[in-house]
Amino acid sequence: MSEAVSVTLLTGFLGSGKTTLLNYFLAHNDNQPVAILENEFGAVNIDGALLRGGENVNVVELSNGCVCCSVRGEFTAALSEMLDKRAAGELQFERLIVETTGLADPAPIVQTFFVDERLREALRLDAVIALADAEHISRQLDEHPVAASQIGFADRILLTKSDRVDEETKARALARIHRINSKAEIYEIVNGECPADLWLSLNAFELTDNVELAGGFHIIRADSQQSSRFQPFRKAQAKQSWDDAIQAHVFDAGLLDLKKIGAFMESCIARFGNDMLRYKGVLAIAEHPQRLIVQGVHKVVGFDYGSAWQPTESRTSRLVIIGRYLPIEEMRREFAATAV
Repeated sequence: MSEAVSVTLLTGFLGSGKTTLLNYFLAHNDNQPVAILENEFGAVNIDGALLRGGENVNVVELSNGCVCCSVRGEFTAALSEMLDKRAAGELQFERLIVETTGLADPAPIVQTFFVDERLREALRLDAVIALADAEHISRQLDEHPVAASQIGFADRILLTKSDRVDEETKARALARIHRINSKAEIYEIVNGECPADLWLSLNAFELTDNVELAGGFHIIRADSQQSSRFQPFRKAQAKQSWDDAIQAHVFDAGLLDLKKIGAFMESCIARFGNDMLRYKGVLAIAEHPQRLIVQGVHKVVGFDYGSAWQPTESRTSRLVIIGRYLPIEEMRREFAATAV
C-alpha cells in the first residue's frame, strides 16, 4: 500500500487571504505535485498565470459553496474521485490542500478524514491552518460564530493584513485570538509571503507528547524568511468587552489514576463531545513509565502511550480543551478527582 497523502486544511473567514497564500506557495513550490481542492462562494480562482506555470498543480473546484453542508456528499465524493484518478495514473499529487469557503465550520470537514474508512487509510490529515485578518477579525468574531470555530480548530494561525492596522489594533486582535486558541502558534505574514515549512508538514494530528501552550507570535519578514522574530503577547490596554463562546481551557495535575481518567474522558466525550472542538493531553499515569497521549476532535478520539518519563522529569499531566459552552468548573473538579 502506498504512503498516505498529506492533507492540509486551509481555513479562515472571507477575505482573510487564503488565495493569496496559495498563490505565493504555488509560485515557490518547485513544481512538486500538489492538488488543491477549492470550495468558495463565487470562487475567485487561483491566478491563472501561476497555474499555467506549474504542470504538477491540479485544482478541483466544488460548486455551490459550503463544504460543511455536504460532507457526506460532494466533499467525500470529490476526494474519492481524486484518489481514483491518482490510482489510475490520471492525476499526480503527493500533497493535498483543501481550501474551504470562508463561511465553513472546519468541524465536519476534519471528522470526514477520520470517519470515512477509505479516506482514513489513503489521506493523512496533517494540520488545520487558519488565516485571521488583523483589520477585520474582531468584528468577524463579534458577528459570525464560525470565525471563532475556524480559529479554535487551528493548529497554526497566520495573521494577515497587519500592515493595514496600528499596533494597538493588532495587539487586541492577537489577545483575542490567543484567548480562543492558546495552543496554536501565530505567525504574522504580509501579502501571503510565508515559507511552506511554516504551514505544511506540521504533523499536528499525530499522537505526540507535545502539549505546550503558545506564548507569543512570530513575524515573518519578506526580505528574510529564515529569521523570524518572536514577541510575547501583549495585553490590550482597555478592558475587554467580548465574550467569545469558544475558548481554550487548560487542566493541570500530577499523577492520575488510569481508570478514573479513562472514565472522565469517556464521560466528557459523551456529554460534551459536540462542544469539544479540539483537545489534546499528555498525562502522567500512576505506576506507568510512559506518557499517555490523548487527542480528539469532538467525539472522535485517539489514545496511545508516548515516550517514557525520565528520572529527572517532573511527572505532570496537562489537558488542553478548546470548546464552547463547557461547564469548566464542573470539569475541573472531575479532572482533579482523577489524581492519585
